[in-house]
Amino acid sequence: MSLILDIKELVMETADKLIHQSPYLTIFVSFLIGLCFMPLVLTIAKKRSFVVKPNKRTSHEGAIPNIGGINIFISFLLTVFMFSYEIISQLQFSIIGVFIILIVGFVDDLIDIKVSWKLAGEITSAFFLIVLSDIRISNLHGFLGILNLSIPASYLLSFFVFIVIINALNLIDGVDGLASGLGILYSLFFAIYFTLTDNPNLAISAYAMVGSLAVFFLYNVFGKKSKIFMGDSGSLLLGYMITLYVFEFCKLNAFPLAHNIPQYLTMSAAPAVAVCVLSVPLFDTLRVMLTRLKKGVSPFHPDKNHIHHLLLKTGLKHRQVTFVLLLVSIFFVGLGLLGRNWRIELLVTTAFGLATALTYALWRIVDIKSKQTNQTSKID
Repeated sequence: MSLILDIKELVMETADKLIHQSPYLTIFVSFLIGLCFMPLVLTIAKKRSFVVKPNKRTSHEGAIPNIGGINIFISFLLTVFMFSYEIISQLQFSIIGVFIILIVGFVDDLIDIKVSWKLAGEITSAFFLIVLSDIRISNLHGFLGILNLSIPASYLLSFFVFIVIINALNLIDGVDGLASGLGILYSLFFAIYFTLTDNPNLAISAYAMVGSLAVFFLYNVFGKKSKIFMGDSGSLLLGYMITLYVFEFCKLNAFPLAHNIPQYLTMSAAPAVAVCVLSVPLFDTLRVMLTRLKKGVSPFHPDKNHIHHLLLKTGLKHRQVTFVLLLVSIFFVGLGLLGRNWRIELLVTTAFGLATALTYALWRIVDIKSKQTNQTSKID
């Protein structure tokens, strides 16, 4: 019996050492765990009627399970527990925040809670990340001439950024594979950076998110009878973790010497790089909310004016829309890396200028398509 225990301990130690040396292997672990649990999640969802039925804001047919976030959560957390216990012990309050945001999203999927209650849940989860875990924005990297922030200013800005990112990713979840595809891209970007800068625990976490999202992506995009939606439980969880990675990414680059970051990996415009990486959901959310305010309606009033809705109006299918927006996101990631040491103001202005130009071009295409459709209808 003792020999079996010794062998088991040796295997676990070897696996743990291998994962810390090559954290990208975490992708395969979380992917396999997700594959194992997904059939169970689908079965429970169908038995308990955790499904979303077609309505005026959706384009799917039939009742589809909408608790894909639960499977993402299970595979992600189990993988992190297995190979990165250090980060769990260091960020124990953040894990509580993850549970809170998951519950908020799950309840919203079931009963569609009020915006105010949802916002309260998001702020509560942010409290555990920003205040108790002390993961926050404490430096503006020279933006507008500002470096270190006071504690109150740091808290206020961090809460604001948290709410913006988490809701931007929640709102972009409108077509098959989009939120999960973007999540894979974002998590992979931060995972590679954390690996290169010798932060294995953060890298393991980000790679685990990649694997967990990859399982969902396959079921969501290619599933027929086994199709599943992410739901708010998944998009809010994704937003929470991406915000954590953004905060850590900015912290590493605010004090590169203290964190032993090589010169060639230092990004003096780190906040602007993060904006470039998340440009698609951030710009789309800003544009949509400004449009709603201009129309005199609440910025939280649902409509079909998001970037994916506009692309659908051009005649593209769900998968094509996802593919296009992933390509656009990769372009902006490249822009961020290119301008990583520019002035923050210049990089942000360039990114939003390009986003505005691309959106204007899309509007023109939609208008032309709409006019062609109307002319065809009149002829018929």
